Amino acid sequence: MTIALSGMNKRLAEQHIVSADSLMDAQKAAARDKVSIITYLVQNGMAKASDLATIASDELGVPVFDLRAFDMEQLPRDLVDIKLLQKHRALPLIKRANRLFIGVSDPTALKALEDIRFATGLSTELVIVEDDILGEMLDKAADAGATDLGDFEDGEFEELDVVDAEQEDNERNDISGGTDDAPVVRFVQQMLLSAIKKGASDLHFEPYERAYRVRFRVDGVLQTMSKPPIQLGPKIAARLKILSNMDISERRIPQDGRIKLRISKNKAIDFRVNTLPTLFGEKIVLRILDPSSAKLGIDALGYEEDQKAIYLNALSKPQGMILVTGPTGSGKTVSLYTGLNIVNQEGVNISTAEDPVEINLEGINQVNVNAKVGLDFAVALRSFLRQDPDIIMVGEIRDLETASIAIKAAQTGHMVMSTLHTNSAAETLTRLLNMGVPSFNLATTINVIIAQRLARRLCSACKKPADVPAEALREQGFSDELIKQAKLFQPVGCSACNKGYKGRVGVYEVVRITPRISKIIMEGGNAIELDAAMREDGFASLRQSGLMKAAQGVTSLEEINRVTIDN
Repeated sequence: MTIALSGMNKRLAEQHIVSADSLMDAQKAAARDKVSIITYLVQNGMAKASDLATIASDELGVPVFDLRAFDMEQLPRDLVDIKLLQKHRALPLIKRANRLFIGVSDPTALKALEDIRFATGLSTELVIVEDDILGEMLDKAADAGATDLGDFEDGEFEELDVVDAEQEDNERNDISGGTDDAPVVRFVQQMLLSAIKKGASDLHFEPYERAYRVRFRVDGVLQTMSKPPIQLGPKIAARLKILSNMDISERRIPQDGRIKLRISKNKAIDFRVNTLPTLFGEKIVLRILDPSSAKLGIDALGYEEDQKAIYLNALSKPQGMILVTGPTGSGKTVSLYTGLNIVNQEGVNISTAEDPVEINLEGINQVNVNAKVGLDFAVALRSFLRQDPDIIMVGEIRDLETASIAIKAAQTGHMVMSTLHTNSAAETLTRLLNMGVPSFNLATTINVIIAQRLARRLCSACKKPADVPAEALREQGFSDELIKQAKLFQPVGCSACNKGYKGRVGVYEVVRITPRISKIIMEGGNAIELDAAMREDGFASLRQSGLMKAAQGVTSLEEINRVTIDN
């Protein structure tokens, strides 16, 4: 690396530190030895490190940092691989929030900044240090073995391994293992761990024509977390595919895989991975499957007391159907798994057919459907009925064949739980009728329908009261009684949350099939008629449930407007 600043060269000559001819020869020798000109001058006794640091600081306006007065114990260790630091002759000195101050002797070391910024995900700032002391500290850091990434301040992650169910000892699946692309390995590792710490549900690795970005879905909303150099996109994709046991040479068709990340001796997180060939490379999406989310307990999900009672009563019945409905990402799986955990007892035989199995549940027989080999939901259901089941869970009812077998199972002494992608309880019934399911079977088999959404919770540390006129609340759908009880809040934002929100809460429409609703089903009523009957029987709609959540101060009115429709 050479000094490109003629002003600095001139200062060296004017102060008789290095003559112009000697400087020219030194630049050529430094380029040959692949070191910076400053390092070459110091190591060959041609200039004092302190003089070079002062001149560099004056010319570029970058402060000088005295390493003699710095305690090595205060270094932010383990942020960057020591090999990368030695390559760029740079040393991380101080970490403040998301800023990292880097000590360098060569002020033109912009590549060092870029590589360290990429490796750590932190913004970087240069300070000038004396080259000879910098070299000594880098040697000490190397001797101390500061070689690993993983500066997660709470020390939560004791180990870091990718576990291959078939070949756990396969070295390529060690996420922190060394490769020729160490920055990429470390970057992928950092993204996975950051996503877990932030409570993200999905990670998106996205290539575009002139940029590459990584986004996390946190509390249901995507946010950009990193923009690595675009040329590293293929290497990032290859690394993720290796970890997922995919074919890294196949880039023309989508692939599915899975990563099991062991973050401590007693805890592992699964990632479901999918690749998609796009115009400028492979987009890769990882869904985080945290087993602890299935064991939250029904009280943590956000059901109102009357809704919880209806769900628990349906779970206690020996037969019938429980249907959970909503769009992708609305929390249907967690609702179903919570119910399964409640009924999961030694004397009960439970089988599930899922596409794919997202979370492993001890004591439950879980089957991955695989259309390629002919194992679809209908085939799995038929097999379950020959396995002496008590409770059957079908990941999704997609067609008449699956619906018919599920209903027959519910009619013959089994409890059946499943999901559909519909927007409300009324639309669930009409969807099944449109599939061709006889109305009599629906009216006599379904016990409960749960339609749901997920809304972001307001941060309890920073939320502030919202003053909304009563008339405006009525226009939003608040009843006069609810207006009297309402304690509305709005988001603010603080260091403990994400723009005023932290976590999510369920918003539910829980409908028990009453005689009135059964009659309308038998008569072939439409969704409007069914919805009116549900309201007359006292079941709150999604919108009404959402307004109750806002009135309780759990979430904001703006958030309820985002996730529900004002009817």
